[in-house]
Amino acid sequence: MSDLKTRPMASSVDAFIDAVDDEHKRADCRIVAEMMAAITDAEGVMWGASIVGFGNYHYRYASGREGDFFEAGFSPRKRALTIYVMAGFAEYGDLLARLGKYATGKSCLYVKRLSDVDLDVLREMLTRSVAYIRAKYP
Repeated sequence: MSDLKTRPMASSVDAFIDAVDDEHKRADCRIVAEMMAAITDAEGVMWGASIVGFGNYHYRYASGREGDFFEAGFSPRKRALTIYVMAGFAEYGDLLARLGKYATGKSCLYVKRLSDVDLDVLREMLTRSVAYIRAKYP
């Protein structure tokens, strides 16, 4: 069984955010970091070289694969700010309809700028996602 490549690192979250070239994306990162810290009641931790994660949970699948991962996280990618909504989006149609301008992947929410989305809706989505993860993996 392979090991998860994305794991906690000792790198500084503040230094990582300070190094983001685009000043708007850097400011957006600080807002998202503050929001996620409040929702998870945890400090940000670097997961690999480019993801800031908050909270931690241990998962175990029926296949036997298990590991640890963050409850919520983000990464300032070149094309968009990637926000990791670990519960996915299947149950969030009501919130997505009100969120604003975005794209999604399996558990990734892509936004160009936070000003494109409703921050209250984003906060509710992340709060629900963290609650779901905590209930599923107590």
